[in-house]
Amino acid sequence: MDKRILHIAGAGLAGCEAAWQAAQRGVSVVLHEMKPSAFSPAHKNKDFAELVCSNSFRSDDCLHNAVGLLHEEMRRASSLIMDCADRTKVPAGGALAVDRDGFAALVTEKIRKHPLISVVSEEITELPGAQDGRMIIATGPLTSDKLATAILKRIDNQALSFFDAIAPVIYKESIDFSKAWYQSRYDKGNKTDYINCPLSREQYYRFVDELLKAEKVEFHDFEKISYFDGCLPVEVMAERGPETLVFGPMKPVGLTNPHSKEKPYAVVQLRQDNKEDTLRNMVGFQTKMKYGEQQRIFRMIPGLENAEFARLGGIHKNTFIKSPVLLDDFLRLKHQPNISFAGQITGCEGYIESASVGLLAGYFAACELNGSLPVPPPRTTAFGSMLSHLTDDTNVENFQPMNINFGIFPTISGETTPNGKFRKIKGNDRKQAYCERALWDIDVWIRTIHENQA
Repeated sequence: MDKRILHIAGAGLAGCEAAWQAAQRGVSVVLHEMKPSAFSPAHKNKDFAELVCSNSFRSDDCLHNAVGLLHEEMRRASSLIMDCADRTKVPAGGALAVDRDGFAALVTEKIRKHPLISVVSEEITELPGAQDGRMIIATGPLTSDKLATAILKRIDNQALSFFDAIAPVIYKESIDFSKAWYQSRYDKGNKTDYINCPLSREQYYRFVDELLKAEKVEFHDFEKISYFDGCLPVEVMAERGPETLVFGPMKPVGLTNPHSKEKPYAVVQLRQDNKEDTLRNMVGFQTKMKYGEQQRIFRMIPGLENAEFARLGGIHKNTFIKSPVLLDDFLRLKHQPNISFAGQITGCEGYIESASVGLLAGYFAACELNGSLPVPPPRTTAFGSMLSHLTDDTNVENFQPMNINFGIFPTISGETTPNGKFRKIKGNDRKQAYCERALWDIDVWIRTIHENQA
């Protein structure tokens, strides 16, 4: 393998973005894609960057929404994926939705026409050795069994997951503390480790009844899952008997509600989900309920009536590595840095997040091959916050795939007014402050990159 050439496995959104970013910086790229010789169970289109689950890249509001902010950062960083999305967009209100086939065709055309990108139609089943050339693995959440096996061997049979069992994550500031309270069971650990939301007997049985009636997402044929008892969906636990949850994740023992003399019949606990403690994970609430049903039913829980969700729950087939254990700050394997990872296999979630990590991986690898030092994106940006989620080794214990959201950004709590007083910023003003800070810092980062390449 020629060490001057960057090899990329997978021509999804992350792989195509990585190839484009490297080639635009003068690096010769070989893009390996198993289609059309072979298809994953979810893919049908022979073109690259196929959109499987949806044609929407979600909100395009770059001043109040984290994913819209990521769109704008990518546009400013000359993203191939965002350029093709903008050129093939269809009406969708405030969201960015695309013509699915037109988008894939345009990405494929641009990749195939680039003079420094060669496409090889083959399935990658082995990883390069430590003395071989540079490779980025961007094979996505449905990585083939052979390559997944090769990855597992290379990472010493640790930290590779084949199924997501994801509980919802809630913005802490949306929790009503007139009903909820901080306490660990039997006061073990730190006082703030858990937030507790109490249910009376009547509230509990009404909640269980709604779980049983809720609409669920059906598994695809290729997603059939034998559940582990340790990560049963909350609705499956409810199906096993009305008292199952109250003896499981909702048991109230060892807790005292400071807001009421009445002992709670059941309790929902929320565990800290990020270092900044802006996000809280619903303990034991993995679920296959439809998103609308999750919001409706979980807002029945006292203290969560106005809950805002950074991520909703789900269980589905998804190959991803525990990136904080395995990857360095530039998305390279710590013990074999000629191999990088990009896209959803790293533990980001969503189309645009996948492409953004591909952009960073392509830029980092190009710098290395060109003999220059890459500049990490500022932590205050969407790029930097997503990169930190993937590589910060303080995040190992609870690491799960994550969409971009303001909960993983460095906190802005308020501002100092002209008369010297501190004013807390909330709601849309706070979201706008995150976005304005990020856009200022991303422009500085991009200027620095250009100056270094000049």
